[in-house]
Amino acid sequence: MTGTVYLVGAGPGAADLLTLRAARLLQQADVILHDALVTEEVMALAGPGRRVAVGKRAGKPSPDQGFINRLLVRSAQRYQTVVRLKGGDPCLFARAEEELNACRAAGIPVEIVPGVTAGFAAAASLLAPLTRRSEARSVAFVTPARARNEPESDAWADAAAHADTAVIYMGKKEAERVRDALLRRGLPATRPAVLAESVARTNAHAIGGTLAELPQMAAAAGDGPVLLLLGTVFARASLALDPHTETALFG
Repeated sequence: MTGTVYLVGAGPGAADLLTLRAARLLQQADVILHDALVTEEVMALAGPGRRVAVGKRAGKPSPDQGFINRLLVRSAQRYQTVVRLKGGDPCLFARAEEELNACRAAGIPVEIVPGVTAGFAAAASLLAPLTRRSEARSVAFVTPARARNEPESDAWADAAAHADTAVIYMGKKEAERVRDALLRRGLPATRPAVLAESVARTNAHAIGGTLAELPQMAAAAGDGPVLLLLGTVFARASLALDPHTETALFG
C-alpha cells in the first residue's frame, strides 16, 4: 500500500497566508520535501515529520528535478502522508506537472493544495488591485526564465505585452531583456512599474519606476525573490515609492 503525495502551496512567506488545509497537512506529514523559498516561519508550523530540503535557486547548486520526482515516489512507497511543500502556488511556475506525472506513472495518489502566489500578495500589499474597471481587464503571469538547454523564446513577452497588467516572475536577472522585448512590442517606456522583493517576508521591500527603468531597479534589488509588476494599476504605487530606493512596504 502506498501513501499519498500532496503538492502544497506554502504561499509567499508569511505563515498566516497558508490555507487551513495546508497547515493541517504540515502537522500530519510523515515527510516534507520543501523548497528553498519556504520560510522558517512556515516550517515552524510543521509537525515531527522528517524534513528534506529539495530547493532550487537560479545559479546555485540544487537537486535535479528528476531526482526530486524519484524521491517523491520513493517517499510515498514508504510513508503514508508525503507533503511536497512549494513556494507560492504549486501550479504557477513550480514544475508541478512533472511531479504529478511522476506520481501518476508510479500509481501514487496525488492531490494539489493551492497557495497564495506572490503576485497576489504583492498587489495586496501595494493596495493596487491587478484589474481596474474599464481600464485593466486582463492579467498575464509570465516568466522569461527557462530550463537548462531549453531554446530561448519570447512567447512570454507576447503575453505580457497584450495584457493590461503583467506580473513577471524570475525576471530580475533578465530585466534588460524584459524591458527591450516589451518596448519592441509597443509598450510605452513610461508604463508604471514596481519591483517587489521578498514579498510577505520580514525583509520585504519595493522599488517604483517605469518600464524603461527596469534594469536600474533590478540592479538596486537584493538577493531575495523578485517580481516585476507592470501596468497602469501600479501608477499610484510607483509614484509613492522612491525610484531605485529600497522602500519598506510589505508587512
